[in-house]
Amino acid sequence: PLTSTYVSVPSDLGQLSVDAFLSGIIAGVLDGAGFSARVTAHSVTLEDGERGSASGGGGGGSNNGGFAHQHTGGASSLPLRKDKAVFLVKFNPEVLKRDSSLDR
Repeated sequence: PLTSTYVSVPSDLGQLSVDAFLSGIIAGVLDGAGFSARVTAHSVTLEDGERGSASGGGGGGSNNGGFAHQHTGGASSLPLRKDKAVFLVKFNPEVLKRDSSLDR
């Protein structure tokens, strides 16, 4: 995510995972909204189709989820990334039971 792109981890905290910190924030928001869940962060390598081209050409309508997209010029350029964060949300059984009891 964009939030972990610009975070530098000090060398003495080399095992710190910004994405794990964000998963805690996501879990807190869900819990506050009444959806208790376990949220974990996983690093996944980008596939070839998800990588942005360095030239920036090839139609402006492509959607790569904001990962590895390189703008042509300007101060808002994002660095190319080799991986992306995937947040896995596992809702507690009480939440699933509550959801299944709703009329559809």
